[in-house]
Formats: sequence, C-alpha cells, structure tokens
Amino acid sequence: MKNIFIKSFGVFALFFATLEASSIINGAGASFPAHVYMSWVKSYEKSSGMQINYQSIGSGGGIKQIKAKTIDFGASDEPLKSDELAKNNLLQFPTLSGAIVLVYNIEGIKDSQLKLSNEVISDIFLGNIKQWNDPKILKDNPNLKLPNQNIQLIYRSDGSGTTYNFTLFLSQISKSWSDKIGTGKAVSWPLGIGAKGNEGVTHLVKQVKNSLGYVELSYKNQMHLSAAQIQNSDHHWVKADNHTITNAIKNAIWDKDKDFYTQLIHQKGKDTYPLVSATFILLPKDGKNTSKVIAFFDNAFKNGDEEALKMGFVPLPQEIKNLIREYWKSNKVY
Repeated sequence: MKNIFIKSFGVFALFFATLEASSIINGAGASFPAHVYMSWVKSYEKSSGMQINYQSIGSGGGIKQIKAKTIDFGASDEPLKSDELAKNNLLQFPTLSGAIVLVYNIEGIKDSQLKLSNEVISDIFLGNIKQWNDPKILKDNPNLKLPNQNIQLIYRSDGSGTTYNFTLFLSQISKSWSDKIGTGKAVSWPLGIGAKGNEGVTHLVKQVKNSLGYVELSYKNQMHLSAAQIQNSDHHWVKADNHTITNAIKNAIWDKDKDFYTQLIHQKGKDTYPLVSATFILLPKDGKNTSKVIAFFDNAFKNGDEEALKMGFVPLPQEIKNLIREYWKSNKVY
C-alpha cells in the first residue's frame, strides 16, 4: 500500500510540475525594449495569473533561440525578411519604437549641450578623432570647455539589434565606415571597450570619465546620463524625444504582407530624430504558447502605452496596432 501511495504521489507531482511548466511563457532577446517588456509582464501577471519570463540577452540570442524553438518568443531590433521567417515558420510584428542615443560622461557638459555631427561621429568610431578637444568637435561646440582628454569609446560586445541599427546609421553617413566595418549585430570595432547589453554600456559610461557610448533612450533616462544632439537627414540638430521619434514612425512604411519589415533610420523631416528603431517579436506559427504570447502583447497594446511613454519609448499608432491584429488573424493565431 505504501509503494502504491508513493507511486501515485509521484505521478501527481509530475502532472502538477508539468502543468506548472506549461503555464510559463519564456521569451528572450533584445535588451533595447527590456525595461518596457518587464513592466508589461509585471502588470499582466497580476491581471491574468500567467507567468512570463523574459531574458535580456541581445537580439542575436533571441533570434538564435526562437529559431531553435527553445523559447516561446524571441525579440529583435533587427527585423527578419519574409523569406527567412517562412523558412523557420515564424511570424514577426513590431511592438514599439525607441531611439538610440550617444551618451557621454564629460565633467561640466550637461545633457544635450554637446553636438556631434555625422562626420565627427563616424570619425570618432573609426578612430580618426581621439580627443574631446579635437578641432572638428570644437567647431560645432564653440561655447563648451571640452577637455584635452582621450575619448573612451564603449560598444556592445554581444550580438545586438542596437548595434545593428547604430552601424546601419554609421554606414549611411560614412562611406569609410561602410567600406571598412559595415553593418551587423556584431562588428569588429576599431577601438574601445566592450560591454554586454544596453545595461552594460550604460553602467560603464556612468563609471568611466570622458566616455562615449550608444544605448537605447530609456537606459539613458534611467541612469540620468547625458546625450548628444545629432544631425538628421535635413541637417537639423535634434535630440531624441517623443516628438522627434514619433515623426520617424509616421514617415515609415508598415506592410503586413512583408511581415512589417522596415527601417526607421534617417526618416525624412526637419524635426525627425535619425537614430530610431522599432523592436520586433518573433514567434512560431505553431507554437504551443503562441496564442498566449499574442494575448499578452494584445493586452500590452491596449493598456501599456502610458508605461512605455514614461520610459522614453513611443507606442505604435493605433492604425499600426490594428494592422498587426489583422496580421495575427490572417495567420490564424488571434
């Protein structure tokens, strides 16, 4: 009788463990939207009881894991083209947009006071400009006391959608960068110090004097860092805010028949910030938790805009959210 009880208890324990595991949604990928996703998760868990685990491991890791089907959804700031999605039986849709900013730690230089032209940005990251008081930097900042100190460059060491979009920006503003380095989630940086995730770059810039790095806007805001004004395609000096980011979203083309593949870099308009990125979700068409993932993001589209705005992100316009719902319906996951 004792053995029967032990066996029965073991069966029930296994059943409940399996039931508990199946109620957990696992996602991983981009660090760019991680703050917002984790906030959305916290709110959704309270209202639904559904447990969601999101790991900020970089876009490269998110793409790799969703292709291997080891997670329920992946997150990437680099969108995949439709042929690659079809090959892996994946769906793709955007969730929100944000900006990549150039953050600096220079004593006495406050937020938005520093201006970095396209030529200067590319020359700094190529290693052609190495000091803060270089004549090319001083030309656009005549009223700033820039130090006679080396620029301490900090870059992403992991496979990153933020890096993909930043190097795409560099490739578009600099033929030298395009020819020598190019665009990618991970590239061979000419110089600098590597750090993992937006989190790592943010903390290192905070710690290292005279440093310069690139991070998503919400990380800059959270750590109270300073960010430079940069030039857009109309040669206007702009900083990243809700208005300048929204202009980039409105000017982009969103096509559900192409799985929303688009780039927001260098969208036109005098009040448009040039370094804007959408962030995307990748999920299997036939995943066991795909409908639950859709329910989570549908709830976020309905209730998560205010939280996203607080963190420096710009929610998708309602018409794009409706297009995404049509996309879900046409793929029979909504």
